[in-house]
Amino acid sequence: MSYSTAALDIEDIEKEQQYSKDPTSDRYTDLYTNEYIAAFVKKWDALIDWEARALGEGTFFIDTLKKHQKKKVLDVATGTGFHSVSLIEAGFDVTSSDGSATMLARAFENGTSRGHIMKTTQADWRRLGEGVNGRFDAIVCLGNSFSHLHEEIDRRRALAEFYAALEPDGILIIDQRNYDYMLDSGFKTKHKYYYCGDKVSAEPVHLDENLARFEYTFPDGEKYTLNQFPLKKDYFCRLLKEAGFENIQTFGDFEENFIDNDSDFFIHVVKKTS
Repeated sequence: MSYSTAALDIEDIEKEQQYSKDPTSDRYTDLYTNEYIAAFVKKWDALIDWEARALGEGTFFIDTLKKHQKKKVLDVATGTGFHSVSLIEAGFDVTSSDGSATMLARAFENGTSRGHIMKTTQADWRRLGEGVNGRFDAIVCLGNSFSHLHEEIDRRRALAEFYAALEPDGILIIDQRNYDYMLDSGFKTKHKYYYCGDKVSAEPVHLDENLARFEYTFPDGEKYTLNQFPLKKDYFCRLLKEAGFENIQTFGDFEENFIDNDSDFFIHVVKKTS
């Protein structure tokens, strides 16, 4: 199933982000549906800057998938389509999914502008099998997206769904911010990898053990926010193991040899072995 911006009429979607009177108390998984409004999504490409992000990442994901001899890929956090388009252009068979119809519409538009008709489907990770058919050689879940799951039961359900959607010997590539450093020492960023836009900032305005509230500021002065769960690295790896994944390999800012405190992001490559 494919979505276009015309079909979704994203201009009619919520024009303002919806929070309670105390936004820092909003700590539930379905919150993201109120956060990714059309106005914010329109600015997302300026936030990540496709060209700068491609330079920062290099061919890491393409090389990893090729190393493991994977072809059929499910991108479960498509966003505006950067990784899906990159993988399509590298020759992979990609299905693009996201929980936000607004994001999918923008991804489809971005793909079309680059000459690709993307295979897109809207799906909630906790019920992934209801929206995505078949099994895949690999799943990618990128852009710190897993942090949108605020409840542990939702994190476990999502990982179980990822596991079920993989072929035997399939791999999951999933990333996260370095929340350990953030919680222990405060926020820092190299502004080199995920949010590379010029004169755009993405910084926490509230941080505790259960909430990282990020504010995204754009050159025109517009500001938007996302409430995310600050996943600690060891805790996340334990969840992956308990979901049945094995052979966990972690990279820091795309490097195999890294120092935890020097890394903005961690990328985990894990395998389904049954």
